[in-house]
Amino acid sequence: MTGAWAAMQRVFEERERQEIDEGRVARLAELAARVRELSELVILSQADEMEIAAVTREIELLTARLAAAGRGIPPSAEVGDGGVVRQLGSPVTGLLNTLAPPIEIRIGDDGTARSEFTLGLLYEGPPGFVHGGVSAMILDHLSGCAASANGTPGMTAGLDLRYRRPTPLGVPLSAEAKAVRVDGRKTFVDSRIIGPDGRATAEATAVFIMPTR
Repeated sequence: MTGAWAAMQRVFEERERQEIDEGRVARLAELAARVRELSELVILSQADEMEIAAVTREIELLTARLAAAGRGIPPSAEVGDGGVVRQLGSPVTGLLNTLAPPIEIRIGDDGTARSEFTLGLLYEGPPGFVHGGVSAMILDHLSGCAASANGTPGMTAGLDLRYRRPTPLGVPLSAEAKAVRVDGRKTFVDSRIIGPDGRATAEATAVFIMPTR
């Protein structure tokens, strides 16, 4: 993990030179939310071909406007209260990432990382249900937060996932993760996604290894 640590340090050092303007973040987050809505409408729209072509052209123009303003670097990740990492570009929790649901995570007094969320059509796998890879991504990220909250952060070395039943789309879901054991640089975390009926739909055991300097 020595090489990984060095690579992360280089990225952090580069990104820490920028200041985060919270007002700007709020405006970009609103833009990202609108793009998420647009992405779902691309799947669902009943517009005719002429309207689709017209909208496509408008999006091309908007993309060109943003590109003309120049490109920067992603904002730096921050570790907040309880060990939750605030990463604005995260594909799971990033407010500025249009691929992210996004999911909000909180840490309980017992060190358990928890979240409540609803996943829409963009995350569909089997018709009417969440894609298994999306479930894995959520549990991996949540488990990482739990390891960090335990004071033993690391990088994912393994994720043993068990799908108990399909995870439904469009309904309130919850997820939780907690560090259960530490062995040297290794932290073991158990996690699960829970459906609206209170039953687990997916469970995982993850292993995180703290990088060496």
